[in-house]
Amino acid sequence: MSAPLASWLAEALGETPGDLAIYERALTHPSHGGDNYERLEFLGDRVLGLVVAHWLVERFPDAEGKLSQRLNALVTGEVCAEIGRELGVPSHLRLGKQAQDDGVFQSDNVLGDVTEALIGALYLDQGLEAARRFIRARWETRVERLTAAPKHPKAALQEWAAANNRRPPEYIVTDRSGPDHALRFTVAVTIRGLGEASGIGSSKQEAEKLAAEAMLEKLK
Repeated sequence: MSAPLASWLAEALGETPGDLAIYERALTHPSHGGDNYERLEFLGDRVLGLVVAHWLVERFPDAEGKLSQRLNALVTGEVCAEIGRELGVPSHLRLGKQAQDDGVFQSDNVLGDVTEALIGALYLDQGLEAARRFIRARWETRVERLTAAPKHPKAALQEWAAANNRRPPEYIVTDRSGPDHALRFTVAVTIRGLGEASGIGSSKQEAEKLAAEAMLEKLK
């Protein structure tokens, strides 16, 4: 690992890396060959969930249901991808040539996974307290914005339909394109008598969420 990359890690993570190889693995996409970020992403996802859950219990006097809503809103792949972009992860990814050509460094799925892998690497290298400091620093503004428990767009749309005596929204995948490591889904949501709206995302769930958001905006 080059000195510039080690320097970037120290700035991005707020800790001087010890075992550089583990961070290099966290930045390695499966297309590159050899060890990659998948096992570290698995670990980092759990560390992130633990730290944020503990934080929310300290910060908000909510019942379990609302705490779960807050947690789910903070640890999504989209949020992790945003953090990854803020850190500058795309320019440090190690990709195979085809994945590079396909623009995988821009994928929310990949950036979210790599951000979680970096958390996993930091946890293994420096311990839980270092991982907690990093997560608190990077997620702080997002936690503070949660003055009210967020509602998932699909849940909000479902509630709108029920309150207005409409049938539940129906979601249909209308298009699936791209290579396996960079899929794009288009989902249309319909409420009978009110038309439809669409969303495009790197997963079916993300596309459904964006479609629900578009429909809610249309109904305003």
